[in-house]
Amino acid sequence: MAGNSFGKLFNLTTYGESHGPALGGVIDGCPPGIELDLEAIQNELDRRKPGQSAIVTQRKEPDTVKFHSGIFEGKTTGTPIGFVIENTNQKSHDYTHIKDSYRPSHADYVYDKKYGIRDYRGGGRSSARETSCRVVAGAIAKQILKDIEITAYVSGVGTMTLDKPYTELDLTKIESNIVRCPDQAMADDMEAYIKGVRSKGDTVGGIVSCVIKNVPVGLGEPVFDKLHAELGKAMLSINAVKGFEYGSGFEGSTMYGSDHNDSFNNDGSTKTNFSGGIQGGISNGMDIYFNVAFKPVATLIQKYETIDKEGNTVEMQGKGRHDPCVVPRAVPIVEAMAALVLADFYLINKMYR
Repeated sequence: MAGNSFGKLFNLTTYGESHGPALGGVIDGCPPGIELDLEAIQNELDRRKPGQSAIVTQRKEPDTVKFHSGIFEGKTTGTPIGFVIENTNQKSHDYTHIKDSYRPSHADYVYDKKYGIRDYRGGGRSSARETSCRVVAGAIAKQILKDIEITAYVSGVGTMTLDKPYTELDLTKIESNIVRCPDQAMADDMEAYIKGVRSKGDTVGGIVSCVIKNVPVGLGEPVFDKLHAELGKAMLSINAVKGFEYGSGFEGSTMYGSDHNDSFNNDGSTKTNFSGGIQGGISNGMDIYFNVAFKPVATLIQKYETIDKEGNTVEMQGKGRHDPCVVPRAVPIVEAMAALVLADFYLINKMYR
């Protein structure tokens, strides 16, 4: 299986399955001498881990990260950073009913056709548990970036969407509720809605928005490695993501150029920011902001029809512990992937100076 690594200079390779002994990763290219806050890294994992609230999967995993290399006396050594996150609460018997059948909108069918074999326990390698490794690497990347602030939050669940731009929100309130929406009234409505969806054995999608502040001018390359292209790739590599837009996004296609152009101030900043902090594929120093759309979780705790390996129509009902809506737990994953992209370009930029 190819495609298990991400990044050029700051590179992450992950391994492991949802119901295997552990997941883990190797981070290569991390500069030496970075004093790591290990508690901050674990805190990021705690924001992603299952079982943290009444509106997420009730699988109970501590998701404690153990570092095996690349760190000495609290600082990075410049050598590969190896880490592991043990699985401690697998219930693989919950998946025996799909051993010979394919769940709709899952990777079951394509894995079987591509590889001729699949780990059906929790989806194996296709499980969102793999993202725990990304969160570890992203937390380290954040500490390399220092003054750059990466903040994601839930801006939509189902048909409910915040109609305020991030500039009018108090982003310090994101962690004050289990939905991770910075508007408390909307968070309350979203929480009630998710609980209602779960009670029906159904699922719902949503949107995670992200804003990145204090980005220096010059990150990104102007042709194939545009900053927004790499951010898009990073976000679209996250499980269940179906869309990515930055800056004015799709709404920008409805505007006149005379309204959409970001006029300059004398210091090089811009009066508006429809560009979303990126012009010509390169950061311009303004805030970078984007939205990431997540589909409804494919596993339904209700009866539905599907097919088995022989192509026969069979009836199935989801079992196990699943998120009725992934977006509250996806917030730290979006931040992590953004940090990986920016850390990579930050190190690439240092090569030119």
